[in-house]
Amino acid sequence: MEEKNLKDEKNPSGPVKIGKYKVWVDRNLCIGAATCVAIASKTFTLDKENKAVILKTADAELEESLINAAKGCPVAAIFIEDEKGNRVFPK
Repeated sequence: MEEKNLKDEKNPSGPVKIGKYKVWVDRNLCIGAATCVAIASKTFTLDKENKAVILKTADAELEESLINAAKGCPVAAIFIEDEKGNRVFPK
Protein backbone atom coordinates (compact mmCIF):
# COMPACT_ATOMS: atom_id res chain seq x y z
CA MET A 1 0.00 0.00 0.00
CA GLU A 2 1.55 3.22 -1.12
CA GLU A 3 1.21 6.07 1.36
CA LYS A 4 0.03 8.47 -1.35
CA ASN A 5 -3.23 6.50 -1.58
CA LEU A 6 -4.03 7.01 2.11
CA LYS A 7 -6.54 9.57 3.34
CA ASP A 8 -4.09 10.61 6.09
CA GLU A 9 -0.50 9.42 5.69
CA LYS A 10 0.35 10.21 9.32
CA ASN A 11 -2.73 8.39 10.66
CA PRO A 12 -3.42 5.62 8.13
CA SER A 13 -6.14 4.05 10.27
CA GLY A 14 -7.67 7.40 11.22
CA PRO A 15 -9.37 9.17 12.72
CA VAL A 16 -10.36 10.88 9.46
CA LYS A 17 -13.40 12.76 8.27
CA ILE A 18 -15.46 10.92 5.65
CA GLY A 19 -18.48 12.94 4.65
CA LYS A 20 -20.30 13.83 7.85
CA TYR A 21 -18.58 11.10 9.87
CA LYS A 22 -15.35 10.71 11.82
CA VAL A 23 -14.04 7.20 11.19
CA TRP A 24 -11.14 5.25 12.64
CA VAL A 25 -9.87 1.69 12.95
CA ASP A 26 -8.51 0.45 16.27
CA ARG A 27 -5.33 -1.25 15.08
CA ASN A 28 -5.09 -3.23 18.33
CA LEU A 29 -8.47 -4.82 17.64
CA CYS A 30 -8.11 -5.29 13.87
CA ILE A 31 -7.34 -8.90 12.91
CA GLY A 32 -7.09 -8.36 9.15
CA ALA A 33 -10.26 -10.28 8.27
CA ALA A 34 -10.77 -7.82 5.36
CA THR A 35 -14.56 -7.84 5.63
CA CYS A 36 -14.38 -4.04 5.52
CA VAL A 37 -12.43 -4.22 2.26
CA ALA A 38 -15.04 -6.52 0.72
CA ILE A 39 -17.91 -4.23 1.75
CA ALA A 40 -16.33 -0.78 1.31
CA SER A 41 -13.40 -1.11 -1.08
CA LYS A 42 -13.27 2.64 -1.78
CA THR A 43 -12.63 3.23 1.92
CA PHE A 44 -10.57 0.35 3.28
CA THR A 45 -7.59 -1.77 2.33
CA LEU A 46 -5.08 -3.76 4.37
CA ASP A 47 -1.53 -2.54 4.93
CA LYS A 48 1.60 -4.69 5.10
CA GLU A 49 0.74 -5.53 8.73
CA ASN A 50 -2.72 -6.77 7.63
CA LYS A 51 -4.41 -3.90 9.46
CA ALA A 52 -7.20 -1.86 7.89
CA VAL A 53 -6.22 1.59 6.63
CA ILE A 54 -8.38 4.30 5.11
CA LEU A 55 -7.97 5.30 1.48
CA LYS A 56 -8.22 8.80 0.04
CA THR A 57 -11.09 7.54 -2.16
CA ALA A 58 -13.20 7.07 1.01
CA ASP A 59 -15.22 10.22 0.26
CA ALA A 60 -16.67 8.43 -2.79
CA GLU A 61 -18.02 5.58 -0.62
CA LEU A 62 -21.75 5.33 -0.01
CA GLU A 63 -22.65 6.17 3.59
CA GLU A 64 -24.55 2.89 3.84
CA SER A 65 -21.49 0.90 2.71
CA LEU A 66 -19.30 2.62 5.27
CA ILE A 67 -21.68 1.74 8.12
CA ASN A 68 -22.14 -1.82 6.81
CA ALA A 69 -18.37 -2.26 6.72
CA ALA A 70 -18.16 -1.28 10.39
CA LYS A 71 -21.04 -3.61 11.24
CA GLY A 72 -19.42 -6.44 9.26
CA CYS A 73 -16.12 -6.27 11.14
CA PRO A 74 -15.97 -9.48 13.21
CA VAL A 75 -14.13 -7.73 16.07
CA ALA A 76 -15.87 -4.30 15.88
CA ALA A 77 -12.59 -2.51 15.18
CA ILE A 78 -14.16 0.25 13.04
CA PHE A 79 -15.60 3.23 14.87
CA ILE A 80 -17.90 5.87 13.40
CA GLU A 81 -19.10 9.11 15.00
CA ASP A 82 -21.39 11.78 13.60
CA GLU A 83 -20.55 15.48 13.38
CA LYS A 84 -21.74 16.01 16.97
CA GLY A 85 -19.48 13.29 18.35
CA ASN A 86 -22.31 10.79 18.84
CA ARG A 87 -21.31 7.18 18.25
CA VAL A 88 -22.99 5.75 15.16
CA PHE A 89 -21.23 2.38 15.44
CA PRO A 90 -20.59 0.50 17.62
CA LYS A 91 -23.21 1.90 19.97
